[in-house]
Amino acid sequence: MAEHKTTIPKGSWILVTGATGYVASQVAKEFLERGYKVRGSVRDLKKASWLVDDVLKPYADRGDFELVHVPDLAAEHAFNDAVRGVSAIAHVASIVTFDPDPNKVVPQTVRGAVSILEAALREPSVREFVYTSSIVAATIPMPGNETHVDRDTWNDTAVQLAWAPPPYDASRGSIVYMASKTEAEKAVWQFVKERQPHFTVNSVCPSSIMGEPLHKSHIESTASWLKLLYDGRTERLVNFPASYNIDVKDVALLHVAAVIDPDVRNARLQAWADPFNWNDVLAIMRRLYPDHKFIDDLPGMSKMSLTTDFTQQLRLLKKWGGQDGWRTLEQTVEDNLRAIVAWE
Repeated sequence: MAEHKTTIPKGSWILVTGATGYVASQVAKEFLERGYKVRGSVRDLKKASWLVDDVLKPYADRGDFELVHVPDLAAEHAFNDAVRGVSAIAHVASIVTFDPDPNKVVPQTVRGAVSILEAALREPSVREFVYTSSIVAATIPMPGNETHVDRDTWNDTAVQLAWAPPPYDASRGSIVYMASKTEAEKAVWQFVKERQPHFTVNSVCPSSIMGEPLHKSHIESTASWLKLLYDGRTERLVNFPASYNIDVKDVALLHVAAVIDPDVRNARLQAWADPFNWNDVLAIMRRLYPDHKFIDDLPGMSKMSLTTDFTQQLRLLKKWGGQDGWRTLEQTVEDNLRAIVAWE
């Protein structure tokens, strides 16, 4: 693959927040494989040891990967030490407790985003910043929603619903999460407008992320959709009768491109590929593992009809990954399921 001009040279330090996470670990790996050095922020150094002792050990052994302790991303000055000397920041960490009380999620998520931007503003070495947002910051992804998502589409409905008066019953957890992503990304762009930072800011907004996990913990979370389906646990899945496929590797690649591509500036990169539902996934699973007893197709499944312009995103996947389009649902399920079966 031909060498392209980059915003920062290989060997530069990149801060990746929440480095033990499903997406962040893949982002870190993608940067490392391209010759960059990565500092990963984590809440618990002991629980993050698998990164330096196993998955990213070759990079850690030669000093290209290191961990930094940031126990509370919403704390004031939380990232002051973490940002020192880095050329770019990928702020992937977020609050994913799905707590139904907005007071325990939304302000903290916003503070985390603003706090790291403030730290970056005080660090002259920072040249690039990418924020991990979500499709839910733009709109509620549900069947029947035919919104065309553009640069200025925001999920104000979720914000209004999240801040409705109590009681905060468990069913409001997803709406509160949507509101937190909406308010936090809005705060990022408000910061850019008001503070005019010396670094470039972009965001990546994925849909339901699936694909290869780098650690067993990634398939043990409540958002490990394919593990739930593989085990026949449908209690959460039935609440999502349709979605958009996006492979974690595509999400990671877009984060890297948002940092190193000189032409990506002030972009909101929506990252969602083909519409699908769980019955589509079950069909792929049955083909891949015909000896496993899978559940029957789920009733009430549907398809999404949101639209957006993916021209820039697909160009970036081609330029930096040599890909002709998004990774397919079949590839994503196969990568995800291989790990699930191996760790059974």
